[in-house]
Amino acid sequence: PTHPAPARLAPPHCLVAPPQPDPPPGALPDERLFIVAPTRPAWLPPQPRPPFPVPPARRVHPAAGAARNAGRFAAGRGGQARRRAGDFAGNRARAGPDRRKAGGGLAVKESGGEDRAGARLAAAAARREKRVWVAVERKGASGGSDADDQAAVGGGYAGGDEAGGSVEGEEQLEPDDGDGRRLGEELEDSLLIAGDQECHDSDGGQQSSENTMSQSNQSRRLQIRTHTGWMECRHDIGTFASSLLSIYESLKPSEEHMSKQSRLIDSLTKSVTKEWPNAQLHLYGSCANSFGTSHSDVDVCLEIEIGTGSEVELLLRLAEILRGDNFDSVEAITSARVPIVRMLDAGSDFSCDICINNLLAVANTKLLKDYAQIDGRLLQLASIVKHWAKLRGVNETYRGTLSSYAYVLMCISFLQLREPKILPCLQAMEPTYTMVVDDTECAYFDEVHQLRDFGAENKETIAELLWAFFHYWAFQHDYRKDVISIRMGKIISKKEKNWTTRIGNDRHLICIEDPFETGHDLGRIVDRQTIRIIREEFERAAAMLQHDDDPCVTLFEPYNYEN
Repeated sequence: PTHPAPARLAPPHCLVAPPQPDPPPGALPDERLFIVAPTRPAWLPPQPRPPFPVPPARRVHPAAGAARNAGRFAAGRGGQARRRAGDFAGNRARAGPDRRKAGGGLAVKESGGEDRAGARLAAAAARREKRVWVAVERKGASGGSDADDQAAVGGGYAGGDEAGGSVEGEEQLEPDDGDGRRLGEELEDSLLIAGDQECHDSDGGQQSSENTMSQSNQSRRLQIRTHTGWMECRHDIGTFASSLLSIYESLKPSEEHMSKQSRLIDSLTKSVTKEWPNAQLHLYGSCANSFGTSHSDVDVCLEIEIGTGSEVELLLRLAEILRGDNFDSVEAITSARVPIVRMLDAGSDFSCDICINNLLAVANTKLLKDYAQIDGRLLQLASIVKHWAKLRGVNETYRGTLSSYAYVLMCISFLQLREPKILPCLQAMEPTYTMVVDDTECAYFDEVHQLRDFGAENKETIAELLWAFFHYWAFQHDYRKDVISIRMGKIISKKEKNWTTRIGNDRHLICIEDPFETGHDLGRIVDRQTIRIIREEFERAAAMLQHDDDPCVTLFEPYNYEN
């Protein structure tokens, strides 16, 4: 078919269109508009050549650079977050909430195509090939099934059913949407770990985290099971035991510290009994449960019959008495969840908090002190873990991380579940101590002098236990389903506790049951943002202990909030 000739410009401005051919007979008129681009007339000056295109500037994530840690605990949430199990960045600063990887750096998308991505992958492969510390036995090599491996890891770390059976998942951080939200949804948002292979729960093939945590001491090397297979502890882990014990010894309160604490209690007792002769003072918390340090404050419970007055009135009267006896900085804090009188003792320079009739805390203190007398490795492990948590900024309840008390319970539960066991479950034995507080019975076996050799069959050193503790909480604990319970001496399910639904600000993202107040979850204050921070620090600690040349230094490097 013939095509119409192109339109042309007749100077100076007339657009002349070529004639259109006549339609064939009987054809409908063609109503289409023919638009033909005009050619550039020869009499116009030549068009200048366009400049060489400048590539657009690379877009950098707003959280990168100097503000990497901005918003670490901030309320504002935005962006997407993805983490890769086992992807550590050494001592690099931990990223803010916008986008983070385990161990630190921000994942910033770069332009540059496959060449740049290939170069990064090649460099990463070279680093992995150079630094071979971990002997990993792949699935199937040990004769276990995929379902067994998946159950051993736990769906909470790998995404499980909610993630559609994949270990890779991204979270979109959004404002909280009110009460009654299912925990599966929150954990799907905040706990999914990006990985290289599928790891999901198998119906009927589920294995308890209690069994995954109880690793064999019969083999020559300490091992844990991860979603990539078996990981062996480094062969020289035992060489760090002496350094860790030195750290533990440095944390223990001195004799002078204990003497000053006793003098403070004597002074308080004299002041209180002048006004209330039948009142009793009880030390509680870290200053009394054997897990304190030379920096621990003094917590005191005043056991007293309140009578017709109120607790607030009694606290205000106590504050007046202490001011009259020349204690410094006396302040009655009556608006707190647990009202207290706070004061400073000039002679010992101790800060002291006094509460009224908080006898559950006194019972918890006695329970922890009795556990500490059974095996010295509990004191060593808990003291080192608390020291690590404080330095790394994950021991701050006012910022949504865990309390020292919670970390001690985690250590007790961990030692109850070792194989062979290091600690018994005192509340599962015939009770020899009973105290009832507000209809709550606190009962357990407290004749612990009979249990001094309970864990003698287990020969693990503090270095091996610390390695296993951090690897358990980094890679094995099922955060979606499991609750640690020293009351039961085993892992129990969230369904059993009815902790599967968020109520108010209680999210139950990491569940630690109080041994006496069993409806109290010590992890309830942890939110979607701080659970990632806590787990990121567990992963970093596991990496340091597995790979670093001097983990006793790098493990305890203080977190730098300014980077």
